[in-house]
Amino acid sequence: MRNPWAMKMEQFTAFTAAERMRLDTVLASKQQAFLAQEDIIADGAHSDYCHVLLTGLACRYKILPDGERQIMAFLVPGDLCDAEIFILKKMDHAVGTLTASTTAMIHSSEMKTLLREASPISEALWWGTMTDLGVLRERIIDQGRRDATERLAHLLYEMLVRYRVSGATETNTIDFPITQTDLADATGMTPSHVNRVLQRFREDGLIELRSRTLTITNPARLKSLAQFSAAYLHLDRTEAEDPAVFARAGNLISAS
Repeated sequence: MRNPWAMKMEQFTAFTAAERMRLDTVLASKQQAFLAQEDIIADGAHSDYCHVLLTGLACRYKILPDGERQIMAFLVPGDLCDAEIFILKKMDHAVGTLTASTTAMIHSSEMKTLLREASPISEALWWGTMTDLGVLRERIIDQGRRDATERLAHLLYEMLVRYRVSGATETNTIDFPITQTDLADATGMTPSHVNRVLQRFREDGLIELRSRTLTITNPARLKSLAQFSAAYLHLDRTEAEDPAVFARAGNLISAS
């Protein structure tokens, strides 16, 4: 099984065989399976473990007093769900699954060691935190400046890039169990508005969406429509070196 966490972090720096083995060992030590629509960690909860998503799809979300849900970010394999939990007394938002998912559980003591030591792994973990914040900033820009078409196009293209980086796909097709309600909660649109925009994308030959699978049939046009720049994902090695292991993600970003 590929280690999506290591693949994501190797966008920042190349690991040695020993460093990859160490990350494999950390992920294999304790894992937990979740059903769809189940909290990995609830709003207001505390845990002695951090979770790395290995399979499935999850999201960061907040339930407002009126019962409305705001999704701040979708989490794909390789994403660290709650790196901050061992510092905070309790979570200020929830992380929940959208599909059946598996996480690796990293004890807080191990995470502290990884973050505090002077090593490529430590630097890559901090890089990962910065890219997560970059994704969050893009959602703020969505709400403030992008129109409905741009924000949905941007989100779809971003998901494809992030799935490629983690090794979850090598094509323009990704698992996409995200519902129109999920997309509405992530973009500030209504489900009916999301449906209209997606239908327009289909009619324009930009995407195919069927059986919980999304195929971006014209990445170049979708990228242009979204005015997408991958700078906020900080894909350093993809852009600088483009070695074979990163060529697929790099080609998507540079050539599409």
